[in-house]
Amino acid sequence: MVAIDREALRSAVADGMPWVRDELARLVSFRSVANPAIEPASECLAAARQVRALLADMGLEGIEEIETPDGSLAVCGRTERAGSRSVLLYTHHDVVPAGDPTDWTSDPWTLTERDGRWYGRGSADCKGNLMAVLLALRAVRAVAGEWPVEVALVVEGSEEQSSGGMEALARARPELVRGDAIVLADTGNIEAGVPTLTTSLRGTGSVLVTVRTMEHAAHSGMYGGAAPDALQALLMGLATLRDPTGETTIDGLDHAGTWDGAPVDPARFSGDVAALEGVAPLGDPGAIADRIWARPAATVLAIDAPPVSRVTAAVQGQARAVVNLRVPADTDSAVAQGLLIEHLRRHIPWGDVEVTPVSLGRGFRARTDGPAYAAMRRAMEVAFGVPPVTTGQGGSIPLAVALAELHPAAEIMLLGVEEPACRIHATDESVDPRELERTAYALALFLCEMS
Repeated sequence: MVAIDREALRSAVADGMPWVRDELARLVSFRSVANPAIEPASECLAAARQVRALLADMGLEGIEEIETPDGSLAVCGRTERAGSRSVLLYTHHDVVPAGDPTDWTSDPWTLTERDGRWYGRGSADCKGNLMAVLLALRAVRAVAGEWPVEVALVVEGSEEQSSGGMEALARARPELVRGDAIVLADTGNIEAGVPTLTTSLRGTGSVLVTVRTMEHAAHSGMYGGAAPDALQALLMGLATLRDPTGETTIDGLDHAGTWDGAPVDPARFSGDVAALEGVAPLGDPGAIADRIWARPAATVLAIDAPPVSRVTAAVQGQARAVVNLRVPADTDSAVAQGLLIEHLRRHIPWGDVEVTPVSLGRGFRARTDGPAYAAMRRAMEVAFGVPPVTTGQGGSIPLAVALAELHPAAEIMLLGVEEPACRIHATDESVDPRELERTAYALALFLCEMS
C-alpha cells in the first residue's frame, strides 16, 4: 500500500461532500433516460457531456465520448502509469423513467434533501455511484498528489435499457475495459452501514406462453364446463411451477441449493418488499437467501386475459403469459430456460400450447480469492467499521460476463451506494449521503492499497 495518512484521506472525502451534493444535483437534473420515446435524446447527450467535464476536472487523461452500437454515449478515459497495477471503475449515467411526477413527494429531477437523505431519480442508481467514484479519485489526488495506480473510467449511457451497447463496445475495443481489478459501481449494501460485495448475479430467461383452444370465446352459460377453457388451462400449467410452499419446482431443475453468503433477515426482507401485515416471506424464514440466490425462481410477470373491468360471461379461447425465470449463477440459463419451456408444454393440460423464448442472460460468479478482493475487504472494513459481507443480485449484468471473458485474469468486484431505503427504480428514489461518503472512502483506500 502506498504510504498515506488514512485520517487525511478520510477528511478529504468528508470535505468533498458539499461538492458531491452540488454535482449530483446537476446530474440528477438531466432526464437521461436512454429511450427517446420517453425523454428527449438531448438529455442523455447533456448528461454525457457533463460526465466528460467531470472526468476532465479529475485530471483523467485520454477521455473519449464514444457512441456505442445502440446509439448511446459512453464516456471513457484512462491515465496510464507504466509498471503500475490498473484499476477500471465502471458506472452509468442513464436512469430509468421517473413515471408520473405527481407520484413523487418532490420533483424527481430536482435533488431534494429530506430527513437526511437526497431524493431524485438517479440519486443512487447510478449517478450517486458515479459521484462516489469521483469523490474517491478526488480525495486520493488531494492527499497523495497523484493516483498511485493506473486508473480507467467507463461511464455507460444505456445500462438501464439492457440494449447491449456497452457490452458490444467492450468486445469491439477490449482495451477500454482492461484492468487488473475491475470495480462495477452499480450495486450496494444489504442494509445501510453494512459494507457488501455482490459476488453472484442470477442468470435470467423469460418465455411467452400462449394457449389457444377455440377460434373465439364461447358463452359460459351455454358451453361452460365442457368448452376447452384456454385461460383455465394456462392457469393450471402456471400453478405447477411452484409447490405449496412457493418453492419453484420445474421438472429437471435443481432447487436444493444453499447460499454461503450473508443470510437475509425475514423482518428486514418483509420491510424491503413492503409485505402486508400478516403476509410472511415464502417458505422457511431461515432459507430466504437460499431461495433468492441459490435456487431457481419462476415468476409470472404478466397475463393477457380480459380485465375485470371488461368482464363478460365467456369461456376464453386464447390466453397468454410471460414467465420470468431466475437461476443461480452457476446454472446454465439457456438449459434452464429449455427446461421451463418443456415443463409448460408438459403441464398445460389441453389446447394448442406455444412457448417461445423472450430474453436470456447468463449469470456471473466473482472470483474472490485474489489480492484485489483482499484489499477491498480491508478498505471496506476501515471505511464502515465492520467487516464486509457478500450477497447476490437478482439480475444478470451482461457486461460483467463480457469482462470476465475478455479479461479472465482480472478480479471483478460489484459494490455501490445503494441500500434498500434507496428505492431504486421506484418513486422517491434517494441516497443516504453517509453511505455515499463511506463508499467513497472505501474506494479511496482501495486505490491506495492496490499500489
